[in-house]
Order: sequence, then structure tokens, then C-alpha cells
Amino acid sequence: MPELATGVVPHLCVDNGAAAIEFYKNAFGASELSRVPDRDGKRLMHASLGINGGEIYLSDDYPEYRGGKSNTPKAIGGNPVVLHLNVVNCDEAVKKAVAAGAKCTMQPADMFWGARYAQIVDPFGYTWALMHPLQK
Repeated sequence: MPELATGVVPHLCVDNGAAAIEFYKNAFGASELSRVPDRDGKRLMHASLGINGGEIYLSDDYPEYRGGKSNTPKAIGGNPVVLHLNVVNCDEAVKKAVAAGAKCTMQPADMFWGARYAQIVDPFGYTWALMHPLQK
């Protein structure tokens, strides 16, 4: 068993775990730490990714364990949680994420609190805030 992550670890439910791993690698430079495929050979029971010094878990959707109801953001009509990622360059991070398949929902802009900030929605329905501090 790999070493357990510390702190709060988001666990994302997605509709294609293998594709999600590839997206996060391409968009955010994620590293795959572990992958546990289901016996069916199609879905992922669990995966762990390292992103920018943090960790996220993800798994494929298993509606059969929730009375036939899907639990992905796409299926339930969105997700109120925003995943925040501090980056070196907000504009470049947005370009990279969009090139990997994300949709930019808030263009990079200088904010009153002293940061360059933007938001994207990944292909699996999760919103990400990307930010870097502005020079003083």
C-alpha cells in the first residue's frame, strides 16, 4: 500500500477514470501515483494523482452502488466545489488546460486581492481556479 496522503484529499467521481488521468497529466502535469482497475477491466476503482505538491483521488462512477444514480458532476448538473491550484503563470496554465480539453469559464484577470486569477471546467465537470500572485 502506498504512503497515505496528509491533509484534505479531494476524491473525484468521473465518467472515465483513464481519460481523467490523462487529462490531469496533460493539463496540470499530474503524476500518477497509483491505479486500481476494477475486475471488469473497464473502470477504475481508485487512482491517486500528485498535482503541484498535493494529491487527488479519483474513481469511475459506480451507479449500481447508489441505487442506479450516477454521482458525476455531469450527471447531477454541476458541482459547487471549486478546486484551487496555485500556479507559476495563470495565463499559461489556462492555455495548457484548454489545449488538454478544458473550457475556460473565467478568463485570466488581475484581481483586487493581488493575484492573476482564472477558472476552467475540466472535461469531467469539475471547476478549477488557477492563480498566481501579482508582483508588488
